[in-house]
Amino acid sequence: MDQVNSTDEPLSNVTVSPTTFEQWDDSTLLGLQISISAMLAIVTLASALSNAFVIATIFLTRKLHTPANFLIGSLAVTDLLVSILVMPFSIVYTVSKTWTLGQIVCDIWLSSDITFCTASILHLCVIALDRYWAITDALEYSKRRTVRRAALMVVVVWVISVSISMPPLFWRQAKAQELTECMVNTDQISYTLYSTFGAFYVPTVLLVILYGRIYVAARSRIFKTPATSGKRFTAAQLIQNSTGSSLCSLNSTSNQEGQVHPGGGGGGGSPHFTNSVKVKLADSVLERKRLCAAREKKATKTLGIILGAFIVCWLPFFVFTLVMGICKDCWYHPVLFDVFTWLGYLNSLINPVIYTAFNDDFKQAFHKLTKFKRCY
Repeated sequence: MDQVNSTDEPLSNVTVSPTTFEQWDDSTLLGLQISISAMLAIVTLASALSNAFVIATIFLTRKLHTPANFLIGSLAVTDLLVSILVMPFSIVYTVSKTWTLGQIVCDIWLSSDITFCTASILHLCVIALDRYWAITDALEYSKRRTVRRAALMVVVVWVISVSISMPPLFWRQAKAQELTECMVNTDQISYTLYSTFGAFYVPTVLLVILYGRIYVAARSRIFKTPATSGKRFTAAQLIQNSTGSSLCSLNSTSNQEGQVHPGGGGGGGSPHFTNSVKVKLADSVLERKRLCAAREKKATKTLGIILGAFIVCWLPFFVFTLVMGICKDCWYHPVLFDVFTWLGYLNSLINPVIYTAFNDDFKQAFHKLTKFKRCY
């Protein structure tokens, strides 16, 4: 996303430090530009490939065809658009410090930048919201957790993103002279507040609240061994005490418990044999609940890592943008803005890396995909 200037003055009149590039000789400057271009190109390529692999993994793996993974795939599509439609132009502009592609391309690039980056951020919100509903209201939400519902959430994300990116185009006027800068210039301080709060601050508060509640709910689901040492519980007792899980189901075990008595009779069979079967079923349910708790804990940890990476990547940019939009006389170095911008873009690379590194299903499917095996 690009900086919003809330003053009537052109950006060239804003107080900035002298560009150090002008003090260097041509060979040193050329070497620096090549190094920066190569580094940013690697980040762009890595982001594009990693998101493309996440999309391909979900598409080719039947096990991953779930509403939750549909949201993850939609996030990957959004980050892929950032990688192929925003980052390449930003590399040229960051290195050359001059816009040479005309105003039409500039307008399209700015709108795409704001739209796609905002959509990427809002996708994290709907993913967290989906998981919050799944872990706090597992039974009821499992009935409503459909691909159609996930698609509706994605549509809402894009509507909000477009509504944030479009306003500057209505008051942006064509310039007769050659365009050398491509930034969102506006004297509307209200838009600066609207765009930064809508794209970052409000979603961040929502994410923190959701993650806090998810963390508390996940901890309450962790199975704790009964306090009474050496006490055995039947499968029926364990099932009755279970609160259920969005990740695991105990229905199959419940059905087994109904078939505990051998010989087809309602109360027939040896008591010793019946108790032995019950103990085995109890141990099975206990192990199942422990596995469910482990998966809940790992999924919550992954969400926490995603939240932390998001805040680290985007917080500097939006704080900087808000301060510079309000304080027109504040001093800043132009390189600082480029660093914060690309730190935000880096989030589009981090998201798919986190999912493939911390999600076992994605990791297994990803390995099979790299070996050209279709997953089922």
